Amino acid sequence: MQAERLAIPDLVMFTPRVFTDPRGFFFESFHQQRFAEATGVSPEFVQDNHSRSVKGVLRGLHYQRAPMAQGKLVRVIQGEIYDVAVDLRRGSPTFGRWAGARLSAGNRRQLWIPEGFAHGFVTLSDSSEVLYKTTRYYAPEHERCIAWDDADLAIDWQYPGLPQLSAKDSDGAPFRAAEL
Repeated sequence: MQAERLAIPDLVMFTPRVFTDPRGFFFESFHQQRFAEATGVSPEFVQDNHSRSVKGVLRGLHYQRAPMAQGKLVRVIQGEIYDVAVDLRRGSPTFGRWAGARLSAGNRRQLWIPEGFAHGFVTLSDSSEVLYKTTRYYAPEHERCIAWDDADLAIDWQYPGLPQLSAKDSDGAPFRAAEL
């Protein structure tokens, strides 16, 4: 498994070593020791989530406030997405910056997003299925949403046109007004 830090160093992209033959393929999708060596943390994952989206659906930018802040390990098992994380950690040298990466069933990459980040993605293919592990349970009373199109963040979603949004995502707060 290869680990690569993104423009925000606490975001880590994992690319597995894939073994293929005429029967199909095999790869380790998670290895605790290698994960800890690459990230410096050994999280306990407590919840797995699975979403399906059609082309142009944008989910995010979601986060949970402390004490229920979530770390997430995100991967795609069908289709392709552009995945984005925004640093919400006051005092961080990368506070208010974002980084993104393409995740797909074809590249089999995973993105580690630690606690203290907002997360969102847009589906680039006809549809996508996204799996992600979280370090805390979903707690709706702690959940918040930042506007996907916030001018201060200026995220390049790599999707032409306007995305499809849920009512919750349409009402996301501006970054400057977000409860951090």
